[in-house]
Amino acid sequence: MTIQKARYALSFFLIFFLSGVSADAGVDWNKIGNEAEKVYKEYKQGGPLSNGDVVGGLKEALTVGSRNAAGLASRVDGFYKNPRIFIPFPPEALKVKSTLEGLGLKSQVDRFVMTLNRAAEEAAKEAAPIFVNAVRGLTIQDGFKILNGPNNAATSYLRGKTTAQLTAAFRPVVQRAIQKTEVTKYWSPLASDYNRLPMVQKVNPDLNAYVTQKAVSGLFQLIANEELKIRRDPAARVTDLLKKVFGAARP
Repeated sequence: MTIQKARYALSFFLIFFLSGVSADAGVDWNKIGNEAEKVYKEYKQGGPLSNGDVVGGLKEALTVGSRNAAGLASRVDGFYKNPRIFIPFPPEALKVKSTLEGLGLKSQVDRFVMTLNRAAEEAAKEAAPIFVNAVRGLTIQDGFKILNGPNNAATSYLRGKTTAQLTAAFRPVVQRAIQKTEVTKYWSPLASDYNRLPMVQKVNPDLNAYVTQKAVSGLFQLIANEELKIRRDPAARVTDLLKKVFGAARP
């Protein structure tokens, strides 16, 4: 019998033994009841959380959440038909969009916007190994900070560890994807000419940077959704360790 199991057995024995003691013996029954409830909960959950439980559980949560998010983002229409992360024509360049449409290029503009989203979907395929590598570096301190932190603590951890790598990995994929559409040849000259006008807010002619930033941001939004599910929905805790760690965490 392990020490932990022996503790449970002894605790239950003492609780049941004391239940036969007279009330006049000065026994604090509320205290005994609370202790019994605490021991029973520990027994049901497999005991108090160890450092290994916390780190292992958080690594599983980060791996499950980030892989789910990357899978959702990288499928066809993962960005394009998800209104929460859909990438629109650059909002600061709506006048440029109007100019293109005024030239009879609306269908090309629509195709261009779809291509921006396709680029993000393609780039998201590069995310999973970057997340897995970041998860490997999780420390005990990181684990408890995430476990007891706000509902986006794991997402924030991944954001801090992976944003630079994701941006570097996404950028060439995005660049190749947006070059496939003809409308790109109109973008830079129109944006540059527009920026030369007096008294106008400048637009960024770097579509690659715009889509890359939107792709990274959208991916983390999906990860935040996955994290919230794991924290709040027991059905989303797909392993015993996730159930133990997040079942014992504070709400």
